[in-house]
Amino acid sequence: FLAAADGLGSIAIDTTQLNMSVTDPTAWATAMNNLGMVPVGLAGQQLVTDSICVPGFDPSLSMMTGITPINPMIPGMGLVPPPPPTDVPVVKEIIHCKSCTLFPPNPNLPPPSTRERPPGCKTVFVGGLPENATEEIIQEVFEQCGDITAIRKSKKNFCHIRFAEEFMVDKAIYLSGYRMRLGSSTDKKDSGRLHVDFAQARDDFYEWECKQRMLAREERHRRKMEEDRLRPPSPPAIMHYSEHEAALLAEKLKDDSKFSEAITVLLTWIERGEVNRRSANQFYSMVQSANSHVRRLMNEKAAHEQEMEQAKESFKNALTGILTQFEQIVAVFNASTRQKAWDHFSKAQRKNIDIWRKHSEELRNAHSEQLMGIRREEEMEMSDDDSGDNPTKKLRVDDSALAAQAYALKEENDSLRWQLDAYRNEVELLKQEKGQLFRTEESLTKDQQLQFLQQTMQGMQQQLLSIQEELNNKKSELEQAKEEQTHTQAMLKVLQEQLKSAKELAEINGHDESQANEINVLTVALVNQDREKNSEKRSPGLKSEKEALLIGIISTFLHVHPFGANIEYLWSYMQQLDSRISANEIEMLLMRLPRMFKQEFTGVGATLEKRWKFCAFEGIKTI
Repeated sequence: FLAAADGLGSIAIDTTQLNMSVTDPTAWATAMNNLGMVPVGLAGQQLVTDSICVPGFDPSLSMMTGITPINPMIPGMGLVPPPPPTDVPVVKEIIHCKSCTLFPPNPNLPPPSTRERPPGCKTVFVGGLPENATEEIIQEVFEQCGDITAIRKSKKNFCHIRFAEEFMVDKAIYLSGYRMRLGSSTDKKDSGRLHVDFAQARDDFYEWECKQRMLAREERHRRKMEEDRLRPPSPPAIMHYSEHEAALLAEKLKDDSKFSEAITVLLTWIERGEVNRRSANQFYSMVQSANSHVRRLMNEKAAHEQEMEQAKESFKNALTGILTQFEQIVAVFNASTRQKAWDHFSKAQRKNIDIWRKHSEELRNAHSEQLMGIRREEEMEMSDDDSGDNPTKKLRVDDSALAAQAYALKEENDSLRWQLDAYRNEVELLKQEKGQLFRTEESLTKDQQLQFLQQTMQGMQQQLLSIQEELNNKKSELEQAKEEQTHTQAMLKVLQEQLKSAKELAEINGHDESQANEINVLTVALVNQDREKNSEKRSPGLKSEKEALLIGIISTFLHVHPFGANIEYLWSYMQQLDSRISANEIEMLLMRLPRMFKQEFTGVGATLEKRWKFCAFEGIKTI
């Protein structure tokens, strides 16, 4: 509630107003804590929590929100903060001010009595003041409780103090019972025991009434706005009659989708008295168009009635089939209860069979009664039609009605007999259930455990099959790699033999060493080309969209680094985009694509470093 927050929001007092000497810091802190104020000049944290002290809280905020008026006399709900709990003892200490000292009362004495708090009270009565107390001293003592708007001092050692807010009055009431001494004097005129009580002032009551009236106005305004918001919207305005609007309305009357809206407008125009000699023909044509929809509505009604009859017939057929199956199920149960089969069942099985049979008989009887009701309704409708068309058939109808009633009575008698047998069986089963209840619970728990174990076994079998499939795939990949290795070795031997024969021919023919080097270069190129083909065969395609995204990011990164980058630098960059990726993952991905990325060694000795470069554009040129 904002009203309660209004009262609590001003507890934080401006500490610049408290300018006094502190001779006993512990006593001063305890007293200020009891008052709910922040001590000045003391190091440490604030004694009043931040949740209560709301700096800069606007006290008039509650007047703008439309809150129901709250009785300020209710503790914790109005402007008065809730009283301290009675279980916690309040410790009062000595309070030192510039011109006087306040000594606490005897803690064993009962608390000072106060009158009933007037509504909106901001004024207190202070009695028992020293004779030599001045208005400045009173201001100094009580301004610790809050802003003082007025002090009215009397000659008889009492005064009235009016504060700016209501919660400041509670802090002033706390000082009731203290003994006040001016300076260090022991004269009776310089000491007195304070008595602080609520005072009834016309100004306070007037302000409270004004505030309540403002809250009531805001509440009425809020309720009115809520009613306006929840009020259903007004119907759309009907346009005035004109020849153009009449022509448009005539077109709308011919449209089935806009007929309901157009007929409303036509009715309004006729009620307004728009029909005259000049417009009579136009209105007659519109009425004629409205009449043309009667046949359409009758056809729709007939179609819906036909659908309803079809639905009834299908429901009756389905109900007949269900009733036949129920009869078969009941026959199975009755055959099971005969002595030939009944003796071979256990007690638990017999109990279950009896329960199932009873439930099936109840359902069968209910469905049978429902089907008989449908047949009676059909017969009554047919009899009404026949009596209206052929009065000579009344005797037949009466005979059929009597036969139907006799059949219905017979069915009802049979159903009552079955129900009586079912109730007898229920009594017997209830007697047996007391001894077999615990056994059935144990069997249910065992069945659940068995079902859970079967599910776990199925899951383990599926995992085993998936692992076997992965193992077979790995074996096939390993065999393929071995075949490719043997093929490359054979190719290498063939190339070496060709190289030797080419060298021998070069020596015989007297060629120079440059031609031999060219042959070496050609053989190396052929070997590299063969390796690239093998690597293309071995490197599978991209497995997922994530790998394609990683390749695109790595290609962009290496393209802007023409001298290449080592795997640690590349991994640190990719970690910023995906923290779960590893350096080994990136290196395996780069090795799978030799036409896009190549690895080079730079440096000498201890500074030797492996760098990866982007070479896709070079591969495109060579293709």
